[in-house]
Amino acid sequence: MISLNSVIKTFDTVAAVDNITLHVEKGEHFALLGPNGAGKTTVVRMLLGFIKPTAGSILIDTIPASNPVARKGVGYLAEHHMIPSYLSGLDYLRRHASLIGFSGKDARAEVERLLEVVSMEGREKEKSAAYSKGMKQRIGLAAALLGKPKLLILDEPTAGLDPIGIRDVRNVLENLRADNVTVFLNSHLLSEVEKTCRTVAIMNNGKILIKDSLQSIIEKGETLEDVFIKYISDGRRMTDGGGPMEDGRPLR
Repeated sequence: MISLNSVIKTFDTVAAVDNITLHVEKGEHFALLGPNGAGKTTVVRMLLGFIKPTAGSILIDTIPASNPVARKGVGYLAEHHMIPSYLSGLDYLRRHASLIGFSGKDARAEVERLLEVVSMEGREKEKSAAYSKGMKQRIGLAAALLGKPKLLILDEPTAGLDPIGIRDVRNVLENLRADNVTVFLNSHLLSEVEKTCRTVAIMNNGKILIKDSLQSIIEKGETLEDVFIKYISDGRRMTDGGGPMEDGRPLR
């Protein structure tokens, strides 16, 4: 579903993304981890076509990410999701529904379905100015799910949510697994990543340090936190010949 091949992105003389190759399979729930400034947001912006790579190629379902057709089946929730204060959650979702081609009864049915999915029924007619950050995040998730996307890109989806909201997002993502929806997740909540994703990659200083399955990590007797600290806090890389690794093999 996602294929980044020898991708470089520089800003002036700084390489925000430094020659990475990364593949995410269809139906996979994948998390990209790393500290602030690691390059994760730059990767997401390139996937969405907001910026172009300096070198290399990025494909979404075999289509170049720069082609608007590639984004037709993509849902996206930004970390700092904003809703105009004068709009209600219902207004916001209806406008998004119209932008992707829903109208009339179909639009109403789709919006009502997703309000229930994100547990915002009964509050949807209130102006967003009265919403908490968590409520805005729920509406943003509903907007990302409009039209049943085949790829869902989420940047810190549980930001601002209370424990119940975090659980609800987790349940939504688990239900998407049954529909073979690919999820690309950025998050700092390692405990939630462990519960929602099956494959992770750790990124720092523009490079992918490791990509592995959670099952493999567990079988090695480690936790995701152990691995994260090993690569980020200690600055160590579990390598074979000095290069970053994917699934136990050197990345090429």
